[in-house]
Amino acid sequence: MMKKGDQVIDWAMELQAIGQTGQAYSKDVFDTERYQRVREIAAEMLAEKSGLDYDQVKGLFCNEIGYQTPKIATRAAIFKDGKILMVQEKEGHWSLPGGWCDVDQSPADNAVKEAKEESGLDIEVMSVIAVQDHFKHHGSIHPYGITDIYYLCRPLGGEFAANIETVQSGWFGEDELPNVAENKNSTAQIKMCFAAYRDPNWKTLFD
Repeated sequence: MMKKGDQVIDWAMELQAIGQTGQAYSKDVFDTERYQRVREIAAEMLAEKSGLDYDQVKGLFCNEIGYQTPKIATRAAIFKDGKILMVQEKEGHWSLPGGWCDVDQSPADNAVKEAKEESGLDIEVMSVIAVQDHFKHHGSIHPYGITDIYYLCRPLGGEFAANIETVQSGWFGEDELPNVAENKNSTAQIKMCFAAYRDPNWKTLFD
């Protein structure tokens, strides 16, 4: 896993952003070619640092166009009787319902949508637990920043239904968490959600 704060990773991320923005706004064909090469060098740096195949890194790292901005992802921390709802993904790990924020959804609406799709539950968003930089908490090989928004939610009804992303759902206490998908929502972040659930005066965390 690559971590923010590693100088080579930080340089590669910055070079990728410069190259992508340069390609988007340059009017000169020769400059465009140079910016493309800058992006390739950034991908080479990440491949060397991570040990991943260059073509794989380039496919992830150099597939965006336009001005580079962070993407938003949401996670719904749904509580009932002191337990949190988690869904099991097809590869076996468990996570909070969530995913990329669709362009036609507000972040809160997206949390409701993702919860319904992945868990079958209708929910109400109560408050924001945290707004966090994904790279700081998980590492990443994405060429863009990711902002994760955790929402405290309560269930309104519904039940699990088969879908293309998850195979089952379950309610878990803080000391009985299943095999967590640490690259999406870490055990520490799930415990953060429990702390927010217990604290009526919780203040939104951000980093």
